[in-house]
Amino acid sequence: MFKNNAALFLYAVSPVHMGAGSATGVIDSPIQREVHTGHPSFAGSGIKGAVRHGFEALGGDPGLAEVLFGPNPDAESRRGELHSGAVSFGDAQVVAFPVRSRRQGYVYATCPLAVSRLQRMLQLTGVETGWAVPAVERNECLVTEGGRDALLASGERLHLEVFEYQARTDAGVEAIAQWLATHALPGAEACRYFRDKLVRDLVVLSDSDFGYFTSNATLVEPHVRIDPTTGTAADTGLFYAENLPPESLMVAPLMASGELTGGAAPMDSEAVMQHMQTALHDQLLQVGGDATTGRGQVTTRLVEGAQ
Repeated sequence: MFKNNAALFLYAVSPVHMGAGSATGVIDSPIQREVHTGHPSFAGSGIKGAVRHGFEALGGDPGLAEVLFGPNPDAESRRGELHSGAVSFGDAQVVAFPVRSRRQGYVYATCPLAVSRLQRMLQLTGVETGWAVPAVERNECLVTEGGRDALLASGERLHLEVFEYQARTDAGVEAIAQWLATHALPGAEACRYFRDKLVRDLVVLSDSDFGYFTSNATLVEPHVRIDPTTGTAADTGLFYAENLPPESLMVAPLMASGELTGGAAPMDSEAVMQHMQTALHDQLLQVGGDATTGRGQVTTRLVEGAQ
């Protein structure tokens, strides 16, 4: 049984390609998405694999990798020693998504569904948030007091991409933004601009409007393989890959158990979680594909609650 729980925040600092493996429309290599919402997601197995792969570089003890993540099942000599890993990663769901704005470059968009799911995950983890989920109608949006002055181009209107939204301020949005800036984004001085921007430029859209942007405002890039003989695109060498854009914020549940560490002297769950704190709090992690082209760079933050 998992005894210690935490929320793992993943903040994209480069495009991220967690591939779904099957083409959709003109996109040959789409990103992973939830079936029921269509929102971008990261499979927990992919997150766990990335953390295990980079565990030593993240400051973890390489001698504990098999204890924490489970032995390598491909090693024939280890078949009798197999046990489950002491750490479990759930699928990551979207919290905030960057959308191009007429002012301030972009906003951090979210919606009642995304905020409610985050709040539910945090409460199950034992984290008290202190903010309520705001209600918003389609074709309108909620902004912070600072966002009203910085983002609204005319009157009470907010322009995102080619769409115009009726805006109104809501104190609850600022409470959510303050919490996220404090707990979800890295605490380094270099990230201060983005923490301040999140506090000012968080925008709550309706679930329908938010779903439109997460489906249609991702980063789609053409990839071309050049034939060295002709100097032109090789046959079947052109394909389109989808990426989650930089400045996206995701969250995944992380659970630790002392009963699944195996060995003669198993750890307790508190010790397991402490190793995860070392490896995942304010760190830079590479997830997904296209690592050789700089994709998949995310900063991580681990938020634990009362047990």
